[in-house]
Amino acid sequence: MSILAATAVPHPPIILPEVGRGEEEKISATTKAYQEISRRIVELNPETIIITSPHSVMYADYFHISPGESAQGNMGQFRAPQVSLKINYDVDFVKKLSDAAMSERVPAGIMGEREKNLDHGTMIPLRFLEQAGLNFDKVKFLRIGLSGLSAAVHYKFGQIISSVADELNRRAVFVASGDLSHKLKSDGPYGFVKEGPQFDEEVTKILGAGDFLKLLTMDSTMCNRAAECGLRSFWIMAGALDKKSVASELLSYEGTFGVGYGIAWLKITGEDPARNFDKQLENFKHNESIRRKQNEDAYVKLARMTLETFVSTHQIISLPKNLPEEMTSRRAGTFVSLHKDGDLRGCIGTFMPTTDSIAQEIIQNAVSACSRDPRFSPVEVSELEDIEYSVDVLSEPERVFDLKGMDAKKYGVIVENNGRRGLLLPDLEGVDTVQEQIAIAKRKAGITPGEKVNLWRFEVIRHH
Repeated sequence: MSILAATAVPHPPIILPEVGRGEEEKISATTKAYQEISRRIVELNPETIIITSPHSVMYADYFHISPGESAQGNMGQFRAPQVSLKINYDVDFVKKLSDAAMSERVPAGIMGEREKNLDHGTMIPLRFLEQAGLNFDKVKFLRIGLSGLSAAVHYKFGQIISSVADELNRRAVFVASGDLSHKLKSDGPYGFVKEGPQFDEEVTKILGAGDFLKLLTMDSTMCNRAAECGLRSFWIMAGALDKKSVASELLSYEGTFGVGYGIAWLKITGEDPARNFDKQLENFKHNESIRRKQNEDAYVKLARMTLETFVSTHQIISLPKNLPEEMTSRRAGTFVSLHKDGDLRGCIGTFMPTTDSIAQEIIQNAVSACSRDPRFSPVEVSELEDIEYSVDVLSEPERVFDLKGMDAKKYGVIVENNGRRGLLLPDLEGVDTVQEQIAIAKRKAGITPGEKVNLWRFEVIRHH
């Protein structure tokens, strides 16, 4: 046997009566759905339950698999220490999974921090399984943290988990723990953004339909704005169901407390080679790359040509012919920004011109963005198709003496104190106020929050 079924579940501590103290009644549909999927899992008589949790150990570039023979936890941090559980880990599965991931060049294993206590993203589903009658003495567990890696890598890790379950002939169930958006209500704990309900609507439809390509290709800006929690858990789950026919069912969705709680059940019904979403994702990304190139203007095209040539040949291109006159005759500072899978991959620029033209400025900064940004390793040839570009052309900075003349969406900011300078571009995701702009620019310059600074503002024309 192998993985028999999977479920996507939330982990609100308030759902437990010992924590909610009556408030849990406001999410009774979630409770009933949780009880139902727990009953279904127990009915399948699994030997191993795999739980992915956003609140286990998490690294940017590594999947942490909890080591050791056992672990325990309680809900003491939520004023309910009496809710206590102990689980035994499937040691053989952990070892084989670590080895298989290494051989497939997926960064995963038991290295790093050892978290001795079970996190609440693991405890909540375990509590419902206990109440449904799961015998914790007979069933073993895997607990896996998430990472900051791409959707494709999460999916591949899920495929490896499934193959190890096959190799060990385990009767296994996959539990993808994760809340949805945390920004559904203005009076909720995290506030409201319009992307919150949008994210939840899309994800619940996707899980209900088992449409994993849409899950893997969701708009990253929307997901980040929504402050989602479980998407990476769901990516791994999708990989674990690779090439399987799946009966999908959305059992419940509630957003009562300003955080989205969705429960979906995905029962494997057979094999389906057409559900090879890793290959479909590759095709999608290839087509998106072609579309972007067809729609890019001269500024972005020059940045891309520069970067692709430099990464492939380590040569800096000559100034192309037939560029727009403004690019060759005008001088201005520029910034070249690179994104990959929705995340920043490099950004270098000049706030005042250092070359004879905008075009030369773009060439210089594109090379620097892909090879000299100290926050990132140099861009590799294998990444080129995934890189998205934006080019900002800056106006001449203008000194300001009053924050009333600033606008985080319209103006970028430069801060200066005794020769230390920091710059932040305008209209950046997650930066909504001038105060946030200035604080970030200060950090970039190594200026402490309490130090006074001179301020300049500038506008940009953004090409992407």
